[in-house]
Amino acid sequence: MLILLPPSETKSTGGSGAPLDLSSLSWPELADVRRSIADDLVALSADRDAAMAALKLGPKLADEVDANAALFTSPTAPALDRYTGVLFDALDAGSLSPAARARLAVGSALFGVVGAEDMIPKYRLSGGSKIPLHDGPSAGAAPTMRARWGKSITRALTEGDHGLIVDLRSGTYMNLGKVPGAITATVLTTDGKVVSHFNKHHKGLLARALADAAGTSSRDIGSLDDAVDVARDAGLDARAGDGGIIVTVPA
Repeated sequence: MLILLPPSETKSTGGSGAPLDLSSLSWPELADVRRSIADDLVALSADRDAAMAALKLGPKLADEVDANAALFTSPTAPALDRYTGVLFDALDAGSLSPAARARLAVGSALFGVVGAEDMIPKYRLSGGSKIPLHDGPSAGAAPTMRARWGKSITRALTEGDHGLIVDLRSGTYMNLGKVPGAITATVLTTDGKVVSHFNKHHKGLLARALADAAGTSSRDIGSLDDAVDVARDAGLDARAGDGGIIVTVPA
């Protein structure tokens, strides 16, 4: 089983790992696109004002540009510990077993998708960003992240031997590389409305339950119904929907 998480805009600082080594990341077939985007992001960050405009950052987030400028020189940390925020608080990755962590991966505009233990630096780049190409015949053009990734992420995820894939990424990141046949999740209130504020919290709880169960060799999770059973065992009000898990929470 592989559980795909959305990234977060907020990330932890520092780390004890050596600077970014793109060749060490999971899914090495994504290396060329990763390198292209990373080089363009660093080049853009040499001009703080241009970078802040392209990334749509306010004055209080100027240090995010500095982080991007230091992409290849700053310390790294495991991806699952680098991303922070509501979903990752609920996931509580630090208390997961190594086997459970191994079932998790995170979508990323910069890296496409990274494994839980892939060592990455702090950075800022969202799935909706457009950054200019800094060299080549199309220098200056700013294609979308979706255009830059093309079918690379989809191929990487579908050609691997991952078993059941549960895709908890948000729409923006799903669009960077959809996974046909993956199980999705929707969080609804008891009156049928889509949850917005606590959506990430409940997806974090769901991801934890699935990773914990998948990390236990005695439990086989090979279908939507199996995944729903795991969610229920973890105390979530879950049921099978059209191709995905529906988690219901109080209105």
